Amino acid sequence: MSPNPRPARPIFVAVLALLLGAAPASAQDAPGDGAVPPRDGESLIDSVIIEEASAEELVPEDEIPAAVFLRIEFDDGVLTGSDAPERLTDLFEFYDARFYEPIWVTGVIANDRARALIGALLDAGSHALVPANYDVGTVSLLLGVTTPTALADFEIRLSKALLEYGRDLSEGRVDPNEVNSDIAIFPRGPSAAELLTGILNAPDPAAWLEGLAPRSPNYARLREKLAEYRAEAANGGWVEVPDDETLEPGMSQPRVAVLRRRLAQSGHYDPAAAPAPADGALYDDGLVAAVELFQFRHGLDVDGVVGPGTLAALNVPLAERVEQMELNMERRRWMEDDLGAEYVFVNLADYELKVVKGDKTVHTARVVIGKTYHQTPVFSEQMKYIEINPFWNVPSSIARNELLPKLIADPGSLARDGIRVLSDSGEISPWNVDWAAYRGRNIPFRLRQDPGDANALGRIKFMFPNRFNVYLHDTPSKSLFERAVRSFSHGCVRVQHPIDLAEVLLGGQPGWSRAGIEAAISSGARRIVTLDRPVSVHITYLTAWVNKDGSVHFRGDIYGRDRALGEALARSYRGSV
Repeated sequence: MSPNPRPARPIFVAVLALLLGAAPASAQDAPGDGAVPPRDGESLIDSVIIEEASAEELVPEDEIPAAVFLRIEFDDGVLTGSDAPERLTDLFEFYDARFYEPIWVTGVIANDRARALIGALLDAGSHALVPANYDVGTVSLLLGVTTPTALADFEIRLSKALLEYGRDLSEGRVDPNEVNSDIAIFPRGPSAAELLTGILNAPDPAAWLEGLAPRSPNYARLREKLAEYRAEAANGGWVEVPDDETLEPGMSQPRVAVLRRRLAQSGHYDPAAAPAPADGALYDDGLVAAVELFQFRHGLDVDGVVGPGTLAALNVPLAERVEQMELNMERRRWMEDDLGAEYVFVNLADYELKVVKGDKTVHTARVVIGKTYHQTPVFSEQMKYIEINPFWNVPSSIARNELLPKLIADPGSLARDGIRVLSDSGEISPWNVDWAAYRGRNIPFRLRQDPGDANALGRIKFMFPNRFNVYLHDTPSKSLFERAVRSFSHGCVRVQHPIDLAEVLLGGQPGWSRAGIEAAISSGARRIVTLDRPVSVHITYLTAWVNKDGSVHFRGDIYGRDRALGEALARSYRGSV
């Protein structure tokens, strides 16, 4: 034995140091001497180099339990060869602080903590995650190993799997802003240290791991229905309804029997509650009601008519609906569990707004969203005030691209809509401007529309300052709310029945009953009303969800964001085929 023995370290020191990118130091293996790192697919353990020790210090490896210490020295080195070095740094620091005591192995046996994690990884698919992303195949094969080197391999693989799984489950597999720059959501799950310490101290590791998932009932309901839809898809899926002329109530067509079966498969039609008539080809009232329910749950015009749009929705393969649910579970992971005690929730894909207080929806309204080339972004902010009888300061892009041609043709055209031309020195006459000189350029004046019935913002707007300059507002174009697809704005969200919304948000503030709001609007004067308490506003994009009654709802991908997210998730695959 050496006269001044070094502090004892477990065998994991050498093994983990290499796995984390730090090779043990020795006279024969100095930095830069040409040591070759293991190739992809090789066991990392095979490349471990342990400092030669005296015979007195060595014990045959098969007699060394995983937690027994060897006196060795290693060089922290520089972490290399990882696409996520910061996570390996955290892992290295965690084990170094513990003197390399394992957390997944007790003696030479994988403990309950390890078995709980392996179980969670094997079940990752129920969360629309990919088990292969977490090395679960290799980890499962190592479950019964007992040699120190294999146990060290098992230990580090499980810890890395925890970090990846914990991140994916709590904050999502992909960065939403990298999928689409119009998605200004930046989820942050627990840190590596929090994950490792959390599982280490958890009295019930399985329950703790389950707690990493979003805790909202919306996520839980979608996960449950996903399992049901997957099982049905594995059982053959839904029948396809044949194409034919538009089917209206009272008509008879041979395909009616197939339609009835299709709607029964998806739970929209109950044969016991509405038995089929003797004439199986008759499109009777019971089946019409089922079609209307299907249309409602798919955001279609609820008219009971099976035309091209309804037929296309009926014939979306069940496998595609499963994928749609998986995409929206990822979106739910991006969202905060707690959206606020009171909040406004706008689902762009549904063209709907709701106000929620506690766990109850207290107000709903239809909305109009941005056109496909003026997409409304996804973000969350705090509504701080409401503006009554607002001015509309015309954005420069609209002024240049849409209003300038009108001014060139007729300088007085905008004045008839209450739009004024303003400069730094005051208002100027549109007749005194050579508008044609600004063709293809920014107009060096401000165009501002006065409050009134023709104002593009209507009589009221709801302000939550944000980098997109997007807000909720009234509109003079009321007829657009009657359409099923409502993407007509330049990016802001137009709200049906805005006075009702203002009444809900201002409820309890002195002087701002419905009568007070209507009186302020009737005055024609611009007025700023500050909310007593800011209200969270969440602009979202969900194309699949499950309501409290268990009904599954799907919506069209108006902005192509499902497709973009699906492609991003495919790129995020890390497992081996």
